[in-house]
Amino acid sequence: MTSDDPDDVANRASLRATERQRRSGQTRPAWPGNAQRIVTVPNVITLIRLLCLPVFLWLLFVQENRAAAAWLLGLLGATDFLDGYIARHFNQTSEVGKILDPVADRLLFFVAIGAILIDGSVPVWFAWAVLLREVLVAAATLVLAAKGARRIDVTWYGKAGTFGLMFAFPLFLGSHSTVSYAGLCGFLAWVAGIPGLILSWYSLLLYIPIARQALRAGRAARAADAGVASA
Repeated sequence: MTSDDPDDVANRASLRATERQRRSGQTRPAWPGNAQRIVTVPNVITLIRLLCLPVFLWLLFVQENRAAAAWLLGLLGATDFLDGYIARHFNQTSEVGKILDPVADRLLFFVAIGAILIDGSVPVWFAWAVLLREVLVAAATLVLAAKGARRIDVTWYGKAGTFGLMFAFPLFLGSHSTVSYAGLCGFLAWVAGIPGLILSWYSLLLYIPIARQALRAGRAARAADAGVASA
């Protein structure tokens, strides 16, 4: 006799759906339970990025090698795309990664931009425009978390803006180095930097209605939990 338990019914339905996907070739390689895992390939890449930040500062201020520091910073920016690609295409997403990756992006931004600003290799107004946006995002994230809002995923515009800026700053740094292509670096820095800056501020405006929805969803979830607890 079969069970009518809702969980059993849901599990059987999930297994049938998975089998249909497997037969049709729609599934991708997956590691069970990744959502709750800590050690995943994208998380390891993100951790390596964080550990490379002291190396970047050493190259820039101790070795005074702007070209090497620029190359390392550009590589760290490229890995931001790499860990996201791996997470999406190989079912390596995790709850830890959804928190760790944006934190790494913010820390990379603050440290790298601050260092390059001190070095004098980037226009002051451009650096402060980026830093101001990052401060607003960080402050809003803390306020929303304190109010119990549902976690907000990064939008495409935010990711695209971050991606452009992560290449703009190493290019600005390279434009003030002694490499033969320094002039090209300066040109490409503006090509990547201006769209990146526009997209990042546009994404900030988009987060306003998203934040309101997240706050309402968080309050509704707490109210539902309170109702269940009192029942």
